[in-house]
This record gives sequence, C-alpha cells and structure tokens, in this order.
Amino acid sequence: MKAIVTGATKGIGKAIALELAQSGYDIITCARNSEDLQELSNELNKFGVEVLAIKTDMAKKEEVFHFIEKALIFAPQVHVLVNNVGIFKPGNLLDEADEIFELQQNVNLNAAYYLGKYIGVQMRSQKFGHIFNICSVASKMPVENAGSYSVTKAAMLSLNHVLRSELAPHHVKVTAIVPGSTYTASWEGTTLDQSKFVQPEDVAKAIAAILKLSDGANVDELVLKPLNF
Repeated sequence: MKAIVTGATKGIGKAIALELAQSGYDIITCARNSEDLQELSNELNKFGVEVLAIKTDMAKKEEVFHFIEKALIFAPQVHVLVNNVGIFKPGNLLDEADEIFELQQNVNLNAAYYLGKYIGVQMRSQKFGHIFNICSVASKMPVENAGSYSVTKAAMLSLNHVLRSELAPHHVKVTAIVPGSTYTASWEGTTLDQSKFVQPEDVAKAIAAILKLSDGANVDELVLKPLNF
C-alpha cells in the first residue's frame, strides 16, 4: 500500500507518516529541508517500508507538479493521500501585506487543490483510495489575528467537500480532519500545559482508525478539540 503525506518532517504530518508506516504503508512525502527528509526517511525505514522523500517547496506550482509526477511513478496506485502541509502567518487581513495572503493561499489551498485533483484522477481510475485534508477550526469560523489563514483554511474545507462529492461515485473516500489547538512546533515556547493540547498522535491515530472502517462507510468530517484549553 502507498500513502502520500505532505509536510511530514514534523508535527501532525510526521505523526501520520509514522503511524501509516507502522501499518505497512510505503510513504511518499515532501518538505523543504533535505536533512529533515533524510532523518524522517531513516525513521520510517525502520518499519521495513519503502520511502520516497522529495525536497519540494509547496508554495511553487512547478515543484508541486514535479512532486506529483515523481509520486505517481513510484506509486502507480495510491491508497492514501494526506494533504497536511500548511503555513500560518498571523495578522489581520486588512493590515497584512498581500504577499502574506498569497503565500498562505499557495501552500494551504493551491497545493491541496493540485494534489487532490491529480491524485484524485488516479484514484477515480483505480476505483479506490482515501483522501484526508488536514483543515483547521479556522475552516469553520475565523480565528482572531489569523485573517488570511482563516480564509485559506475555509477554502480548503470547501475543496474537501467538492472532492468528496465528485469522487464518492467512484468508491473513493474523502475526509476533512479539523483539529483545534494541536501541540506542534508553532507552539514552541508557550507556557501553556502541553497536556491540554490535542497531540499530533491523536490526529494520526484517528486517521488510522478511519482507514479501518468498512468500504461503505465514510467519515465526512472529524473535529478534534482540546477538552479543557
């Protein structure tokens, strides 16, 4: 089995890649840092799976397409796609530079669009597969001081719904994962108790559980929030 997990060198993406590797999935992933990719590959190889790790800047369309091309050569059949890669730049929409919006749109939305589209075409042809889109509570309601981020994550949730609608007749599942505050590198330095956060491993285990459901069952949307933040 083959799984594509974007942005898997840290945080939620890394937890998902490790969880899927333990379940026997070969992993295809990308990140901007070659050293981080090699370190991740070494960890994943311990589970006896094959790994394709490609240095990719997901803000650049041509690099996204290069990643898709290499992924499909490595995996003519793709069982799982996890659109995880994302970027958060705080700021008010009315005051932020246009480039802040454009960067977050390219990474948070456009990359997921192209991967969802072209891997979705492959899954439509093979008549199976599961796409997970890692959204955010900002997909459901704007978050303070996260103007463009909230816009792009809301659009990502809409993309998820469109993909699910178009792929369901072809036996391909699509699920939106909607985490609240999750303890990742973006929270480094916080004085808040780490145990109060959703953990990256929680998201990974949720995906692993969903993948074990019967062929006829789909989780349209899963929201994970801290119990007492």
